[in-house]
Parts: sequence; C-alpha cells; structure tokens
Amino acid sequence: METTWESEIAAFLAHLSNVQERTLEVLARKGRLLAAADTAGLAAMESEEEELIAGLQDCLHRREELLDRAAQEGLPSRNVRALAQAVGGRPPSPLDDQVRLAAHRQRLLQHQSLVNWVLVQKTLIHLSQLLEIIATGGRLQPTYHKDRAVQATGALVDHAA
Repeated sequence: METTWESEIAAFLAHLSNVQERTLEVLARKGRLLAAADTAGLAAMESEEEELIAGLQDCLHRREELLDRAAQEGLPSRNVRALAQAVGGRPPSPLDDQVRLAAHRQRLLQHQSLVNWVLVQKTLIHLSQLLEIIATGGRLQPTYHKDRAVQATGALVDHAA
C-alpha cells in the first residue's frame, strides 16, 4: 500500500523526469546547432530554453517544499534519495528506481552541458585566432626583439603597416 509520502515523491520524480528528458533533447539539439554554427537556429531556441528554466526552477521549488515538510515531520530531509529510502520501505522499492533514473539523467545533463560548453569554447578560441590574424596581417611576430620595438600593426586594418 502506497503512503501519501510515496505518492508525493513519485509525482515529484515523474515531473523531474519529464523536465530532465525535455532538457536533454534541447541540449542535444543545441549541441548540433553549435557544431553547425547555426546562429538563427540558436536564437530560435530562446523561448524553449526559458520554458525549461522555468520547469527546472519549479522542480527546485517543489523539492525544497517536499524536504521542508519532511523535516517538519521528522523524516530525513538531507535529499530526496534519503527521504525516498525512509518512506519507501525495504529496498528495492519503486522509488529507488525512479531516484536512480533521475540521478542517471542528471549525469547525462551534466555531460551534454559540458559538451556544449566545449563547443562554445572552441568557437571562441577560433574567433580569437581569426581576430589575431586580421590584426597582425597573418604575420607571426616574436614577443621580444633585441634591437627594435615590436611593430604590431594590422595590415588588413591599417595601411600604414
């Protein structure tokens, strides 16, 4: 027989699972757009990302409420896993599987976020290198000269070079 706590935790985890799945889909699509340098596609994702942010904030708010109520009732309130183990009975309970899946999806989200971050960083490095080529006219210049000062002018930008 399922207790009120079990059903509330299960409902929270189902909601969290839904938001996590949507977030994974959006992050994967964003990664493809970043790799393709599709700025129009990235801009079009803004409203969808805002909805996901609201969904994630709602999950956080619901989690805090759940754990606050658990603390008031003397139940474990360190995290949802501890609460689920306390109210779910002897393992394995259905809540254990839901918590495990949510934790797994969280690791996937972290991984996909890191992949997207790396793509953005590579793009920034590439753009920085392009700007340096434009600024120096593509000529490598040593940092130090013994006999004269470094002439750092942009041949493409400044005809005085």
